[in-house]
Amino acid sequence: MKKIALIPARYAATRFPAKLMQQLGNKPVIRHTYDNTVATGLFDEVIVATDSDIIFNEITAHGGKAVMSKKQHESGSDRIAEAVANIPADIVVNVQGDEPFVKKEPLHKLLRLFEGEEGKKVQVASLMQVLKEQRFIDDPNYVKVAVDKKCNALFFSRSVIPYPRANDHPITYYEHIGVYAFRKQALLNFTSWPMTPLEAAEKIECLRYLENGVSIKMAIVDYMGVEIDTPEDLERAAKLVNG
Repeated sequence: MKKIALIPARYAATRFPAKLMQQLGNKPVIRHTYDNTVATGLFDEVIVATDSDIIFNEITAHGGKAVMSKKQHESGSDRIAEAVANIPADIVVNVQGDEPFVKKEPLHKLLRLFEGEEGKKVQVASLMQVLKEQRFIDDPNYVKVAVDKKCNALFFSRSVIPYPRANDHPITYYEHIGVYAFRKQALLNFTSWPMTPLEAAEKIECLRYLENGVSIKMAIVDYMGVEIDTPEDLERAAKLVNG
């Protein structure tokens, strides 16, 4: 099974412009993401797909592989689908460019979801971690996911899900970690579908799969990294890098 990791890297992020080129320790955020993905040793190829000459040059100048993509993509999945269309691959993993603390164990767990007889049924998979701090549960920048008993996603939302209407039952809240794995054809199918109503409302691209009847298998991991969405996230990440 040929496994490719693609890192969509848009320069002009809405909430935190140029966040991928912000310095984190001794190198920019995007190079942490790229280098850590390569270091897992799980992939036949790791490629950054970007709309930015600055990001392209940053990766290639340090021996990495990057490709230029169109600027008008609606989502990271659209961007990597363009990049992988002519690359032979069975499984495509979308590692978000703003995830500088990529580790081997969570990605290995993600890839294992495609193995065995049950794995043959999986078309799309992703990761989640337990959210314990109330400020993060309440924060719309933290995407929450609710799952069924078999760890298939029921819904993703920036709102608090499930809503604690009753307080006599303990609730486990899960944060969706923005790392996906797809069978290549499922990813290409995604790009042929128009944006769906829930996706447009929440600004969460994976809802397009659920709204088109495609299940997303979730794996629980102890990731506890920091996704860089805001300057405050960068400050938290710097504390982790600097120990």
